[in-house]
Amino acid sequence: MPQPVKPLPSEDLEHVLEHTRELWSEASGKSFFITGGTGFFGMWLLESFAHINDQLALGMRATVLTRDPAAFARKAPHLAARADLQFIQGDIRSFPFPEGQFDYIIHAATEASAKLNEEAPHEMLDAIVAGTRRVLDFAAQCGVKKLLLTSSGAVYGKQPSDITHISEDYLGAPDPLLPGSAYGEGKRLAEHMCCVHARQHGYEAKIARGFAFVGPHLPLDAHFAIGNFIRDAMRGMPIQINGDGTPMRSYLYASDLAVWLWTIFFKAPHARAYNVGSHEDISIFDLAKRVVDDIKLNLPIKITQHFHKDRPISRYVPSTLRAQSELSLNTNISLSGAIRRTATWYTD
Repeated sequence: MPQPVKPLPSEDLEHVLEHTRELWSEASGKSFFITGGTGFFGMWLLESFAHINDQLALGMRATVLTRDPAAFARKAPHLAARADLQFIQGDIRSFPFPEGQFDYIIHAATEASAKLNEEAPHEMLDAIVAGTRRVLDFAAQCGVKKLLLTSSGAVYGKQPSDITHISEDYLGAPDPLLPGSAYGEGKRLAEHMCCVHARQHGYEAKIARGFAFVGPHLPLDAHFAIGNFIRDAMRGMPIQINGDGTPMRSYLYASDLAVWLWTIFFKAPHARAYNVGSHEDISIFDLAKRVVDDIKLNLPIKITQHFHKDRPISRYVPSTLRAQSELSLNTNISLSGAIRRTATWYTD
């Protein structure tokens, strides 16, 4: 049986509190309904919620939807045992509505699986769209005041190579004829559904378009390059790049991610999308070198594909100017600091 996960570092939880303290007064005594609370985003939201609830004595409560409450209790007993967190069983597409009024909804349930998106795009699309419809049906019944949708930079489709940082005003989209567009198309439709439904029922819909992240709870054995690099470095293995190393990416540390999500939830205007991520772009090859340098192991880096100078460079990097100028959001933890903190959490 897998060992329970460790609580998040206290310095990270204090970081979230420090940068969101002024936002929480309106939530005193309020009830939250949270989907996706057991994944990467969800663990950071739940742990920061619990920490802030304790530190500010807010008396908040959260009901969390999960496929398997017993499995989550084994994974995170320090959260499952809390009186202010209730876990209910259900599928995002068909869960029974919990009784009572809920002031806030955070809809963060998404199967962010590249494998599922490639092999079963219909299932991916159905989970996003039908799941969002079910959440919105519940929102109409429970008297919600604010709803946060964790969307994705995938809504923009393939980022043009001549746009270094893609902004919320970019009107590109995924190619609807490609099966692999299911995730991005699903998120586009989910955004539209939330905003239309919120206007009809008189609550605020907040849209956070996530890019790439790093931190405790990030899977180290999935399709996330930075997680794979950290895993291999911690094992003392060569760092393998499954490509030519030229794609440009950026990574926001998870405590900053939590700050951004809570700020967007409480402070952002209705039906206005915000990119969530880091503006510091870095090539995959330079990322591998950074991981090796930061974990301080002299490991070789293996590149599996040759560079072709005529091939456009792939980019997936957000512009965060809107979040900076309108919500005063910034990247506080450097990439090197993020890599070291992630490796430390997994090894200590």
